[in-house]
Amino acid sequence: MKIALVHDYLNQRGGAERVFEMFCNHFPDADVYTSVYDPKSTIELRNRLVKTTFLQNVPGAKRYFRLFAPLYFPAFRALDLEAYDLIISSSSSFAKAVKKRPDARHICFCHNVSRFLWDTKTYLGGYQEFEAFEPFLKLVFSYMKRQDITYAGEPDIYVANSTTVAKRIRSIYRKKVLTINYPINDDCFTFSDQKEDFYLVSSRLLSYKRVDVIVEAFNQLGWPLRIIGIGPEQQRLEAKAASNIQFLGHVSDDTRRQLFSTAKSVIVAALEDYGLVPVEANFSGTPVIAFGAGGALDTQVSGKTGILFQEQTAASLCSALIEAQSVKWDYAAIQRHAKEKFTREAFFRKVDRMITNLDTFLAEAETGQINTSAESYASMGY
Repeated sequence: MKIALVHDYLNQRGGAERVFEMFCNHFPDADVYTSVYDPKSTIELRNRLVKTTFLQNVPGAKRYFRLFAPLYFPAFRALDLEAYDLIISSSSSFAKAVKKRPDARHICFCHNVSRFLWDTKTYLGGYQEFEAFEPFLKLVFSYMKRQDITYAGEPDIYVANSTTVAKRIRSIYRKKVLTINYPINDDCFTFSDQKEDFYLVSSRLLSYKRVDVIVEAFNQLGWPLRIIGIGPEQQRLEAKAASNIQFLGHVSDDTRRQLFSTAKSVIVAALEDYGLVPVEANFSGTPVIAFGAGGALDTQVSGKTGILFQEQTAASLCSALIEAQSVKWDYAAIQRHAKEKFTREAFFRKVDRMITNLDTFLAEAETGQINTSAESYASMGY
């Protein structure tokens, strides 16, 4: 069986890219496709040949990739994937649009519906550029929404990383969807029960990540906070932060591993669709203080692996941080929880089983013998 792996773009290193890296390792003979590729800024693909779209040769497309959003659907549609029996797309927006042979199969591992289209205010509301061009962008996004719905019909089935994303796929795309919680690359994390006197944030510095809430809370508490990550919000956040807050920018994998294992807690204030950072923290034996909605509900057990706070405000986060101070954390139990549920082995065991039984599953789903609205992989019955 000839397999193609397709990802939206490979010019950054976020959670979606780390998952795609695992797919590339699991399917070493598969061909890799993406819209634009910058090997210096993304996952390690060694000598793997990466095939790109026409956008690769457009000046500025790799750096200012978000500005080219209206061109991504036609770029992916122009790819020739006729030779492939199975297409596995990894997509938050565009890669799902690729064309396949009528007898081929397409599984989309969907990190989310296109948030900039369907949740525009949350995703782009903090950008001055969006506010300045909002009337024009509304027209563009209205057209792109129609494209998004059309091309959402290309995959034969969707796999969501969380129950939250599964509900969105069913609501907006009206497609069959299964939920398989994504794993992390557990080789990249080490356990420690020796925690130091600092808290940690690991995030792209985008407005919807709500790092501003975390900065405000730690300004009030005066506790030491270290922030890993870069992004357009960095300058504004640095100007707002007190001296107890350090911005570390991009760090090496070794440094990130060490920080995750020795932090008191890892803080997440975003409404994450799934979110790998909390799982990475738990693999390191580190509790998580997270906004109690979205993907955190799939990965965290409040009081055991972390504390969930209920509002995206500094006051709510401060209360959770103070509560966490009084918990006697069992760091080994935190790691066990992650190992039982979020390893690559467990994930790909389910993926391989799904691929092996895909035609049978799709046929039974069409006749109503399997309820694909079920929230777990167990609904497949294999």
